[in-house]
Amino acid sequence: MLNNSSLRKWHRLQQKDCNQMFVNKLIEGLNCSPIEAKGILNIVYEVYQPFFDNSSSLKPGQVIIQVVGIEAMPGTQLSDCPMVNVTLTMDAGIEDLKIRKEQGVSGLRRHQLQRICEETFQQGGLLTVEDLANRIFNCGERTITRDLAALRKNNIEIPLRSTIKDMGRTLSHRVMIVKEWLQGKEYSVISRNTKHSVKSVKNYVDKFKRVVCLSTQNYELHSISFIVKLSAKLVEEYYNLYQKAKIVPHRKDELDELIKKSDN
Repeated sequence: MLNNSSLRKWHRLQQKDCNQMFVNKLIEGLNCSPIEAKGILNIVYEVYQPFFDNSSSLKPGQVIIQVVGIEAMPGTQLSDCPMVNVTLTMDAGIEDLKIRKEQGVSGLRRHQLQRICEETFQQGGLLTVEDLANRIFNCGERTITRDLAALRKNNIEIPLRSTIKDMGRTLSHRVMIVKEWLQGKEYSVISRNTKHSVKSVKNYVDKFKRVVCLSTQNYELHSISFIVKLSAKLVEEYYNLYQKAKIVPHRKDELDELIKKSDN
């Protein structure tokens, strides 16, 4: 009987075979060059990625919506903006119930707002106040504005399209969080240093680990982006960090052990 890690390995191998089969079909059937065929494959991933979710289905409480892509420049009309499909966790079950009990309705909404915006940003998109009020929470825009102000008072910055000029800084901030982990710092220390929750820090590090494991198995950038559900730009940032950063011995051992397990 195959264990879970073996099943995941066979799934990855099968995906590689499917990618090559698709490319070969384009070359043979449509007379595409190999470069053109791979370009079409990448476009298929970009457009249909959420519908090819490697878990085969959305988790309970999740939805797929279309949002403006992170690369859209400020001032660009919506009709001219690149769009991306993102998977959002509207209801996290027990986690959200606990927040609702302890912090009330407004506290839960702010908690969900932070999670949804971070999920969108990680998948290469950006939400707006209008999106949050009218498409997600069905409330007034002033309510969302007050929520954002309350979060900022707690040193929590939310990635939105209105702050797109600062996105480069925000992206670098996530890379810096992983860099601190590679230097040997613990989640609680990184959380204090960066004003991010411990949960967010752990999530960034976990995604980084998955990127590293897949990159060592010769997956292409867009394939990794699809599997891990991160923007291609962030995958590239994480990969470059792994290649160039100074990693303390015990973190290097942890990554090497993880890579070894993923190869089995």
